[in-house]
Amino acid sequence: MKGIALVGAVDRLLERFEVQRVGGTSAGAIVAALIAAGYSREELRDAMGELRYDLVPDPVLPVPVLGELTGLLTSSGLYRGDYVQDWVAEKLAAKDVHTFAQLPLHPDDGRDPGLAGDRAYRLVVTATDITHGRALRLPWDCRETFGRDPAEQSVAEAVRMSLSIPFFFRPVRITTWRGAVSVVDGGVSSNFPVEMFDRQDGIRPRWPTLGAGIIPDLPAATSSLIPGLPRSLPGFLGVLQATITTAVVGHDQTYLAEPRNAARVFCADTSSVGVVDFGIDARRRAALVVEGERAADEFLDRWNWGEYLERFYPR
Repeated sequence: MKGIALVGAVDRLLERFEVQRVGGTSAGAIVAALIAAGYSREELRDAMGELRYDLVPDPVLPVPVLGELTGLLTSSGLYRGDYVQDWVAEKLAAKDVHTFAQLPLHPDDGRDPGLAGDRAYRLVVTATDITHGRALRLPWDCRETFGRDPAEQSVAEAVRMSLSIPFFFRPVRITTWRGAVSVVDGGVSSNFPVEMFDRQDGIRPRWPTLGAGIIPDLPAATSSLIPGLPRSLPGFLGVLQATITTAVVGHDQTYLAEPRNAARVFCADTSSVGVVDFGIDARRRAALVVEGERAADEFLDRWNWGEYLERFYPR
């Protein structure tokens, strides 16, 4: 639910910039997929406003508590996650986007040579392969992990993988020739992989990579990332809670604190809602959008691409 703030943040960014590539994790994967498919600022707002958040938790059985328990025991997730995947598929189909084959990078002789073959796509969403214990960047890692041609990977399924909150949604299981692979939320391995779009060939970037975040730094992230738990627990439970949260966000916090990254990202205040507060009303959803707009406006007021280049990529 914190991802609603991204609608406001992205709206402000799209007012100033043309997007070449876009990536996202979890809720951010939904917004990123719509942008990559060609949704305009107005269309993005309308589409996200149409999402029935109350239907996102879709139990296996339409019976309170029993439905959730059945899902948890039979498929390791309280909810199926089918509604949100079908919704994303429908919105992408409206732009004639079904697989990553419809999202190729535009021909560009000056781009990083590493962005070829399996990486030549406008969209990247992150997920976590818990079978092999590794982060996934989809569709980049489809061939190695799933034995699939990245062009044939369903975009909606990739988004569903990215937002598979452990135990809340059932993991996505992909059958490969080597066995089954279980995939969960990209935030388990990295909530904010802004560096994946940085050039790797040593050439000065031609345009900025900007990041909009919604997860606060520790200790506030603890209650945001682990639904239902208080901000702090006593004794060894508190240590366990802090350790798990640090494992999830520690890597991101470390590299986002580096000056080169801190200067190009911003975070919206989403403390008013939890990750799975799907029952919030329209007023609180609208307030989240406003928080995203405010965070982006404050960032853009101080952002200067020329100064950034001179500071971090001097000639």
